[in-house]
Amino acid sequence: MDVTLHLAQDPEADALLGRSPLAALVGMLLDQQVPMEWAFKGPATIAQRLGTDDLDAHEIAAHEPEAFAALLSQKPAVHRYPGSMAKRIQQLCQYLVEHYDGDAEAVWKDAATGKELLKRLAGLPGFGKQKAQIFLALLGKQLGVRPEGWREAAGAYGEPQSFRSVADITGPESLVKVRAHKQEMKAAAKAAKAAGE
Repeated sequence: MDVTLHLAQDPEADALLGRSPLAALVGMLLDQQVPMEWAFKGPATIAQRLGTDDLDAHEIAAHEPEAFAALLSQKPAVHRYPGSMAKRIQQLCQYLVEHYDGDAEAVWKDAATGKELLKRLAGLPGFGKQKAQIFLALLGKQLGVRPEGWREAAGAYGEPQSFRSVADITGPESLVKVRAHKQEMKAAAKAAKAAGE
């Protein structure tokens, strides 16, 4: 895996996401309740604070929990909720160590179908169905991981040129389109909630 991603909008952070399967998974895990760029810059910040140029599932899984939470809490914090996210990242890494010998890429490397891959991703700690579908779309659209039926398994996120999620961000222009789509979805949800009350 060695592609150029543009999710953090930061060359160094994006380079790590493009070459490190674990960094990409951790960025996806962090992508909630904070701006996308902040979430996807997180893996590079964590690696830097650990004094390394990549993330290692074995190292993170074995890290002392309070020390790891403190690492994420340093200013600027890796996430709005650094303590709970530190716990989630460690749970993800522990799962990867237990089920995939610490190799994040093994989650998708030999998946025969999109359905199987979606099931594997949805089984990761911190990954619900929607997050799993978005990451599956990212794998298919930008990382060349395209088992049979991947678009169908990714649902609407797998549609070409849909600009619904991080899977569609290839630069500043597409980031603006994805952000606009997210704002439309929030407004629609808010309107539906108001109508239901």
